[in-house]
Amino acid sequence: MTQPLRFIAVFLLLALAGLFVHLHGDSVVPLNRPFTLFPTQVAEWRMISQTDFNDKLLGVLKPTDYLSRRYQSKSGSAVELYVGYHGGGKNGGDIHSPKHCLPGSGWFEVSSKTVQVTVDGRPINAVQAIYQLGERRELFIYWFQVRDRTITSEYLLKLAETVNSLRYRRRDASFIRISLPAQVESTEAIATGERFVRDFYPVLREFLPR
Repeated sequence: MTQPLRFIAVFLLLALAGLFVHLHGDSVVPLNRPFTLFPTQVAEWRMISQTDFNDKLLGVLKPTDYLSRRYQSKSGSAVELYVGYHGGGKNGGDIHSPKHCLPGSGWFEVSSKTVQVTVDGRPINAVQAIYQLGERRELFIYWFQVRDRTITSEYLLKLAETVNSLRYRRRDASFIRISLPAQVESTEAIATGERFVRDFYPVLREFLPR
């Protein structure tokens, strides 16, 4: 291919890419049901508090809908649940990763690894991490979700969002995080956290679009 033809080919590719970006738009995908309908009692867990974010925090997170609650088991174990749903569209915000947000709030990472939690025979890919702030230690179990995929990497999240945008014109994604104290025995906290995931994930799937 001669130099002028190469130039023309590159110009056409760039023009087509620019046209695609200009014309392509993702649809806003609603939740199956709003989080206001999320049950206050799930298995042995009962809601004991709920947090409503202020406008400043919502302006940073920019979720389409969110759920921030504290549940307690019959044995007295308390677990924080946060679900941020981002439905896509031009005004939709990106998911904020705990790897950036927690250190930015003064927490430092003690340990972190990827795990699988089996729920109804289905593996849930998740990050299991312990963070510390002063004398306080917390166990975090979290993952990103794109349709039925559970994702632990920020880079794979971006890839899944891009593929969904190209194939289905949708960029909706969710961030699910649970946290609980891990002051004394982290293995006990991990067992409690995984039990919470097993109880709540089937209910959560009824709300998230697929």
